[in-house]
Amino acid sequence: MKQYDYHHLAHVKTQKHSKKALWITLLLTFFFTLVEIVGGILSNSLALLSDSAHMISDVLALGLSMTAIHMAARNPTKTYTFGFLRFEIIASFINGLALVIIAIGIFIEGIRRILYPETIDLPFMLTVATIGLIVNIVLTYVLSRSTRHEENLNIKSALWHFIGDLLSSIGIIIAAGLIYLTGISLFDPIISLIIGVIIFSGGFKILRESYFILMEAVPEKFDLEEIRNEIKRVDGVQDVHDMHLWTVTTDHFSLTAHIFLQSDYNHFRTVSTINQVLEEKYGLRHNTIQVEHPDVNEHGEYGKS
Repeated sequence: MKQYDYHHLAHVKTQKHSKKALWITLLLTFFFTLVEIVGGILSNSLALLSDSAHMISDVLALGLSMTAIHMAARNPTKTYTFGFLRFEIIASFINGLALVIIAIGIFIEGIRRILYPETIDLPFMLTVATIGLIVNIVLTYVLSRSTRHEENLNIKSALWHFIGDLLSSIGIIIAAGLIYLTGISLFDPIISLIIGVIIFSGGFKILRESYFILMEAVPEKFDLEEIRNEIKRVDGVQDVHDMHLWTVTTDHFSLTAHIFLQSDYNHFRTVSTINQVLEEKYGLRHNTIQVEHPDVNEHGEYGKS
C-alpha cells in the first residue's frame, strides 16, 4: 500500500528481543500447563489447580502479547494514523483483567476448601510443584531479561503472570512441606489464597497502568504545569493553553498545545525553539504546537498582560 504521510516519526515498533522471549516462553508455558492440569487433578491439590488456571491465562496472555508485537510492527494506514501501537496497551489491559478475575476465582475456591477440606496426594503435588518452580524460574528470567532490552508494558504484564507463577510454585512447595510435617491439609487452600493476593496485586497494577493510558491521562513521569511554564519561558510566548500530553504506547508520548504569540515574533522560529526545548529537556518528540497571533486570533484582553 502506498504511503503518503511523510511524517518525521514512524508509528511502528520493532521488538526483536521481546518477540524471541515470548516465543520461548509461550512454548514452555503451554507444555507445563498440560503437566500442571493433570497433576492438579490427580493430586486433588487446589494450590496446583489454582496455578494451572493461572498458567492457562498465561498462555492466552502470551498469545495476546505476540499479537500486540505483530500489530505494533505494522505501518499506519489512512484509518489508523497512529499505526497499531495502542494494541499493546489493549493487550495489557486484558491481561491485567484476566489476572484479577483468576485471583477472585482462587479466593472463592480457597474459602470453599477451607470450609470443606479435601484429601491431597502429597508426593504428586510436591513433584509437580518442583518441576513448576524450575520452569517458572527459567521463564521469569527470560522475560525479565527482555524488559532490560526493550521497555514494553505488554511484556511487563506477561512478566507479572510469571512472577505470580514463580511465587505460586514456591507457595505450593511450602504448603506441601507444612502438610507433611503437621498433617493439616488446610495449608493447601491457605497458600492458594496467598497466591491469589499476589496475582490480584500484580493484575491490578497492570490494569491501572493500562487504564490510565487508554484514558489518555498525563503520564506520571511528567509534570504538565512544569512543561507549560517551560514553554512560556520561550521568547515571544505570552501564554500556553489547551495543552494535552498523553501516552500512545510504552515510551511513545504525544503533546499538543496552543501558544499565544507576541505580534513581533516569528512563529516558525518560536515553534522550532519550543520543540527543541521539549525534546532536550523532556524527551518529547511528537509535538503539535498551534500558534495564535494577536493580529489574527481574537482573544479580547486575553494574552495582553
